[in-house]
Amino acid sequence: MLGKGLARGGARGLHLSRPVVLVGMMGCGKSAIGNALAARLGVPFRDTDEALTAAARMTIAEIFARDGEAFFRARESEVLARLLAEGPGVVSTGGGAFLRAENRALIAELGVSVWLKADAELLWSRVKQRTTRPLLMTDDPKATLMELLEARTPSYREADLVAEASPDLPIPQMVDRVITALRDADFVK
Repeated sequence: MLGKGLARGGARGLHLSRPVVLVGMMGCGKSAIGNALAARLGVPFRDTDEALTAAARMTIAEIFARDGEAFFRARESEVLARLLAEGPGVVSTGGGAFLRAENRALIAELGVSVWLKADAELLWSRVKQRTTRPLLMTDDPKATLMELLEARTPSYREADLVAEASPDLPIPQMVDRVITALRDADFVK
């Protein structure tokens, strides 16, 4: 890492001047695309969920069960602030992180937000087999996912940039979409 200045890019010589923060619903690909994007840009990848679970030495589901969602969200904000302060890199956030106004403001101040936008059916196809999503531990997880998507979309629309996913688009092409959006907005050179 090159500190808080300019991070020299990867194979394509791209240069990143601030953190790129991936936001969006669970299942939109923030971790997978984030890892690949960081590798392509030659910068560190940071994941708020991973950092939080490492610090707590508990899974997200365990934190939710023991301390509740409000406690989790407060810790998530602290972790996000710490990761953003580390300078240029790619940061993957939990699906609810961008809902908090203070998180959106901090990201706008220190980074650039990119909404990985995916439709409801694509999201459902990616999360329906997973048992690690505490918010989907309901009698009707698909309906819950649809409700979360509807409720969260107005916040996600506040992201600086959007990269739209489709079921037939592999990770490298999604990374291309994100880089194109960053380039078009002059966030990478």
